[in-house]
Amino acid sequence: MKKVVYLLLFSIFVFGVVSAQEKIDNKQNVFDKGGDVAKMVLAEQKFYALDFKGALNIYTDVLSGKPNDTNVLFHIAECHYEMKQLKEAREYAEKAKSIDPQANVNNALLLGKLYQLEGMLDEALVEFTAFKTNSGSKKKIEESGIDMYILQVNTAKELIANPADVKIVNMGDVINSEFEDKAPMVSADGKTLIFTSQRPGKSSAVNPDDGMYFEDIYISRWDTLKKMWGDAELIPGSLNTEGQDAATSISPDGKQIFLFKNDIEAESRGGDIYVSRLSSSGKWGAPKSMGKPINTTFAELGACSSPDGKTLYFTSERQGGFGMQDIYMVKRKSRTEWEKPVNLGDVVNTEEDDAGIFIAPDGKTLFFTSKGHNSMGGYDIFKTTLENGKWTKPLNLGYPINTIYDDLCFSLSIDAKTGYISSNRKGGFGARDVYMVDLTNYPVLEKEMKKKVESNAPVMAILKGDIFDASAGAGMEAELVVYDETGAKVGSTTSSEGSGEYFLTLLTGKTYQVKIEAKGYKSVDEKVEVKAAKEGATTVVKHYLLYKK
Repeated sequence: MKKVVYLLLFSIFVFGVVSAQEKIDNKQNVFDKGGDVAKMVLAEQKFYALDFKGALNIYTDVLSGKPNDTNVLFHIAECHYEMKQLKEAREYAEKAKSIDPQANVNNALLLGKLYQLEGMLDEALVEFTAFKTNSGSKKKIEESGIDMYILQVNTAKELIANPADVKIVNMGDVINSEFEDKAPMVSADGKTLIFTSQRPGKSSAVNPDDGMYFEDIYISRWDTLKKMWGDAELIPGSLNTEGQDAATSISPDGKQIFLFKNDIEAESRGGDIYVSRLSSSGKWGAPKSMGKPINTTFAELGACSSPDGKTLYFTSERQGGFGMQDIYMVKRKSRTEWEKPVNLGDVVNTEEDDAGIFIAPDGKTLFFTSKGHNSMGGYDIFKTTLENGKWTKPLNLGYPINTIYDDLCFSLSIDAKTGYISSNRKGGFGARDVYMVDLTNYPVLEKEMKKKVESNAPVMAILKGDIFDASAGAGMEAELVVYDETGAKVGSTTSSEGSGEYFLTLLTGKTYQVKIEAKGYKSVDEKVEVKAAKEGATTVVKHYLLYKK
């Protein structure tokens, strides 16, 4: 639906020289006359209907009799553009400009977008400025989004001139394929990487909507001895089906995967958020809907969990937002109930899609994807931090993490030294690839952690283990609260009923006071020192026995 809306808006200024009513009134006369005029109208109709190939064939036929018609050349260029045949689009747009730069002002807009995608930023700015200067209509300027394109080019020039000190590495054919590979998400311990791919997988069936293979979820595991990621494979269990399956995150403890599914039998018009849990056998269970109030009759497209499991961040197109896809957060009320979701507000959300979310191991830095902020072009990755109950103004992660292409879905290891993104930048294996980002010299978390990153010390640590009933010898549910040296509460969680497992993330280099309580049991109160590991994730494992009073 969004693609249709975009094309209709695009066509308002591409074809908007005659009013809609006049087109209807004159259509019969046009077809009666026949010839090239009728062909042009028919081609336009096909373009409106997203039949770009059909429109291209007609325009090409007209061009054979009018090889220097700049209007026809422009329409051929825009058909190629929509079909992602950028080389051909640029060839025809440049030819139209060489014949008569003033013939079709919309050609300047198209040419500017093509130059922008080629990284020819100065040339793109010239074309965008020409369009804005010569378009004449204020309404046309607003509908074109030209100010956004100009802002993108200027942002790109500024960020490229001041690159971040990072190294970007394509993860190679161990992870990537010639098909779409996207949404890489890593567990907090850095040992499990999941992503979504459109390569032939669970099924060789093709999605009739886009002609691509249906998406499946893949997993790769870190080989501690070889210090490298293992070959990606279809994730074991019941996650993948014969249809579309897309993972949006893995929980910090690596025990849950949140995914997007569009179940035709569900109430949602555009898809819902589901969750799958890892069984003791190492296989993932059948996904279950998150239900209300997270899912609605509108599209909910992705989710991620805070390290303590008490907050869920998700994206939704529900009414009451600021744009198409907005980011929301919801607090857990109990194991099965959630409070009312809250929109993150217009500081974070824009009129464009705001998605691709990942909450950092610190529990308060949110990374997300958007082109509604100061993007370099297409989608960029941004971060915002929850400070004193409010989200800070989103910050662009900079070049070369972001480029003039689509850069999406950032996730971060707990030591804050490695990030993962997906991008359709040049030089990849296919349409979109998974990349690894070396952040050793680039502190992406908040200011108080900057010194730790600069000193090459791990920023965060994992505190995990089990809480057992000493009498029954079985895992139990209990509340675990952590305090720092000043007595301030810095974290809390509830162990899982049945397994007794708990999971928290904390700052390294500190000694904490851990208190555990459960009704009818003696409380536990002890100190836990969290020292930074020399390399890799810092993990402290503590098992507790609770005795009845």
